[in-house]
Amino acid sequence: MPDFDQMTLSAAEALNSKLPDLDDDFTFKRKHSSKSISSRIFSRSDSPLLLNKRSTLEIGHTSTSLRKHNDEEFEGDMADWSIEGTGRRVAYDDFTTIDWIHDFAKERAEQQKVKQQKGFIGQLKIVYDGMQGWIVVLLVGITSGIIAGIIDITSDWLSDLKEGYCHTAFYLSRKNCCWGYDDHNQCNEWIAWNDVLETRSTGAKFWTNYFFYIIFSTLFATIAAYLVKTYSPYSAGSGIPEVKTILGGFVIRKFFGLWTLIIKSIGICLIVASSLSLGKEGPLVHLACCFGNIFPRMFPKFKYNEAKKREILSAAAAAGVSVAFGSPIGGVLYSLEEASYYFPLRTMWRSFFCAMVAAVSLAFMNPFRTGKLVLFQVVYDREWHAFEMFFFALLGIMGGLYGALFIRINLWIANIRQKSWLHFFGVHEVALVTFFASIVSYLNIFMSVNPSELVANLFQECLGGDYHNLCKHESHLKQALSLLAASVFKFFITAITFGLKVPAGVWLPSMAIGACFGRAIGLLVYALHSNSPDLWIFSSCQPDVQCITPGMYAMVGAAATFGGVTRMTVSLVVIMFELTGALTYVLPIMVAVMISKWVGDAFDKEGIHDGWIRISEYPFLDSKEEYVFNTSASQVMTRVEDLLVITATGHTLESLEELLNETDYKGFPVVHDSRNMLLIGFISRSELRFAMEKVKTKPGISNLAPCYFSSNIPILDSTIFVDFRPWMDQTPITISHKFPMEMVIEIFRKMGLRYCLVTKNGQLLGLITKKYILRHLAAIHHPVNSEDFHEAQNLMMLPERRMSSVAGENFGTD
Repeated sequence: MPDFDQMTLSAAEALNSKLPDLDDDFTFKRKHSSKSISSRIFSRSDSPLLLNKRSTLEIGHTSTSLRKHNDEEFEGDMADWSIEGTGRRVAYDDFTTIDWIHDFAKERAEQQKVKQQKGFIGQLKIVYDGMQGWIVVLLVGITSGIIAGIIDITSDWLSDLKEGYCHTAFYLSRKNCCWGYDDHNQCNEWIAWNDVLETRSTGAKFWTNYFFYIIFSTLFATIAAYLVKTYSPYSAGSGIPEVKTILGGFVIRKFFGLWTLIIKSIGICLIVASSLSLGKEGPLVHLACCFGNIFPRMFPKFKYNEAKKREILSAAAAAGVSVAFGSPIGGVLYSLEEASYYFPLRTMWRSFFCAMVAAVSLAFMNPFRTGKLVLFQVVYDREWHAFEMFFFALLGIMGGLYGALFIRINLWIANIRQKSWLHFFGVHEVALVTFFASIVSYLNIFMSVNPSELVANLFQECLGGDYHNLCKHESHLKQALSLLAASVFKFFITAITFGLKVPAGVWLPSMAIGACFGRAIGLLVYALHSNSPDLWIFSSCQPDVQCITPGMYAMVGAAATFGGVTRMTVSLVVIMFELTGALTYVLPIMVAVMISKWVGDAFDKEGIHDGWIRISEYPFLDSKEEYVFNTSASQVMTRVEDLLVITATGHTLESLEELLNETDYKGFPVVHDSRNMLLIGFISRSELRFAMEKVKTKPGISNLAPCYFSSNIPILDSTIFVDFRPWMDQTPITISHKFPMEMVIEIFRKMGLRYCLVTKNGQLLGLITKKYILRHLAAIHHPVNSEDFHEAQNLMMLPERRMSSVAGENFGTD
C-alpha cells in the first residue's frame, strides 16, 4: 500500500514541504550572524580529550567503513571503490541529488573486480555483467509497448462509451463493434444512449446524448482525480518535468514506483476518454520510466548505483516517445535532445534498442487493428509547391505565438492554483472544470472527439471518405470557421486543464490545436485555388490535378504548435517524418518548426516543461540557459564566514552529535585547523550520521571517544578512537576564486556536481552549490520583482573581491 503520509503531496509540493529552507543537498544558507569566524569553526581542540582505556578490543581505532551503498554490512578491506577518494555513501535520501562522480568511481571499481575473474566461470560473469543492461532495456521496451497498447484500447472504449455501447460485446469500442461496416451509422450492433431510452424527437435525442456525454466525461475525470489524490499524487501531470529533473540527478522516491505505474495507467485511460483537452503521449514517457525504475531492481549493478540507473531511464524515455508517436528514432533523439542529462554512446545504443523493441511490441498488440502504431499515422502521395512555403512559414509563426502565449497563461494559472484555496480542492476543481468543458465541447464536433481521433482525421486526405464535410467544396468556409473556433476554445481549455491533479499530457492537444488551425488554412487556400486557379501564385499547379492538400497543412500546423509549446527541433522533425513516412515533407516541417522556435524564443526561451520545472523549484540546471555576465566564483560563492567548517582533529562522538542536533546543514567542509584553513575534504550530513550510529553499536565505544577526519592521527596507547575518513570525500572538486562563473556553471552541467569548494593556495574561501546557482540564474532571468533584478545587477557590477592572506581568525575578510 502507498505511504498515506504523502498522499496529498505532488513531487514539487513534497519537496517544498520537506525542505522549506534547503538551498541544496549540501547547501549552506547565508547567515548574517554577528559572531566572529571562530564561532563558525567546529573544533574541540581547546578542551582536553578524555581517552578511554583499551577494552576487549585489540585494535587502536574503530573504522567507520561498515557498509556499502546497498546498506549491507561488510568487513572487507578498505581498498575498495572508496580508494579513489570520493568516500563511501549511504543510500540517497529523498529530495537529494546523486553524486555522479562517486557513482562512476564505484562502477569503475566494480568493473575492475569483474574483469579480474579468471577461468570459464569468470568469463561467464564478465558476459553476464555486460548483458544486464541489454536485458533490462529489453524488458522495459516490451512492457512499454504492451502498456501503450492496453491504454489505447481502453481509452478508445471509454471514449465511445459516452455515445453508446456495443450490445453484442460491451467491452468493444464502436470501431471494433462495427468492424466491416463502411458507414458506422448503419451498424445495428452499436446502441446509442438515445436508442436505449427510446427517444423519438430530434430534440430529445440531442439532449439525451448531450446529458450522457456530460455525465460520463465528468465521472471519468472525477474518478481519475480521486485515484490520484488517494493513492498516488505523483501520478498527476505529464511527469516530463520530473523525468528531466530525475535524469539530471535528483532523487524523488516513489515517483517511478509501482503505485504510480498502476494509478497513472488507469487515470490516463479515464482522462483521455473525458472531455478534457489532454493527451496520453507525455504520460507514456513517465510510465516507460516507471518500468525503467522497476526492472533494474533485479540487478544490483543498477539497483545500488543511481547514475547507472539513469542510463536505463534515458532508454526508457526513448521507449515512451516511441510508443507515443510510433517513432523509435524520434524517441532516441528526444532522449538525447530534451530528456537526458548524461547520454554516453552505450546509452544511445541501448535507447535505440529499447525504442525499437517498444515499437515492435506495440505493433504486435495492434491496438487499432490497422497495423498502425498510432492512430494518426498517415501517408501522403502528393508533392508540395514552392508558393506553399509562405503558408508553411505563416503556420510556423502562429505556432510560435501559440506556444509563447500558452506557456505564459498556463504557468500563470498554475501559480494561482498553487497559492490559492484551489490547491486544497483538487478533486472538486477537476469535476467542475470537466463539467463546463464538456458542456462547451459537445457543441463542436471537432472538440467533442478525443485528440487522437481528431488529429488522425485532420491529417487525412480527401480519399475514400469525408470527415464532417471537410472534403465538400461548397462548405469550405463554414468548416474553416468551425475549425478556427475549435482551435481557440481548445487553446483556453488546454491552458486551464493542463496542471489539474490528474494524469495529463499537453503534446497531443497542442498538435490538435495546430492541426485545426492548419487544416483551416489549407481549406482556405484550397478554396482560393478552386475559385481562382489562374492566379500567378498557382502557376506551378497542373490543370485537372489537385494542387492543394489540406491534410498536409494540418500536419505542418501540428508540428508548429508542438514545437512552439515544447521548443523541440530535431527530434520533433524526425517524429513527424516517421508519422508521415514521406521524406518529401521534411523541408516544410523543418521550416515551420524552426520559425516556431524563433518566434517562441523571442518571448522566452523556456518550453512548457522547463517552465514547470522552474515554478516547481526543481534543482535542474538546463543546458539551454546562457550566462553572459562577467563574474567570478568569489562574487557568487557562499563565503567561509557564513559556513560551518569543522576541523580534522579535536572531536568526540558527543561533540559531533551536538553539531548534528544543533544545525540543519547538509554537509561540512573539513579543514586542517582553524588557523591555516587548509582544505582536507568534505563530509555530508547523512554519511556522518550513519557512520556515528554504526560506531555506537560497537562494544567499548563511549561518547567521549576521539574522532579524526585526517591521517594525522596521534599514536596514543590504550586509546580507542574513530576514523571517519572512509566516509569523507577526500577529493572534492575545487576551483580558484578567480574562476569565471560561466565556466563554473559548465562544470556543474557537464560533471553533475552537487557542490564545489572555492580555494586559494589550498585554503578554503567558500562554497558554491547547485541550487544556489539555480537561484542566482533565476534572479537574473526570471526575477520575482524589480528588487531581485536590481540586486542581481548590482552583484554583477561588483568588482572582484580581494582575497586577503590568511591570518588566524581574520581569514576571509575583504
